[in-house]
Amino acid sequence: MFNPLSPLGYLLTMLDVRIRRTRSEEGASAVEWVVIAAIVVGICILVAGFLRDALEGEAKEIGNKIESQ
Repeated sequence: MFNPLSPLGYLLTMLDVRIRRTRSEEGASAVEWVVIAAIVVGICILVAGFLRDALEGEAKEIGNKIESQ
C-alpha cells in the first residue's frame, strides 16, 4: 500500500490507529453504561423495598387504630 515513512503513508497509518482505538473504546463505553444502569436499577429496587415495608407498617397501624375505634 503506502510507505509509512512518506507523509501520506504516515497520515493513513495514524488515521487507521485512531479508528481502531475509537472502535475498541465504543465497546468499553457500552459496557460501562450497562454496569451503571444495573447499579442504578439495584439501588431503585432497594429503595422501593424499604419504602414498601415502611408504608405497609404504617398502613397496618392506621388500620388497627381505625378498627379499635
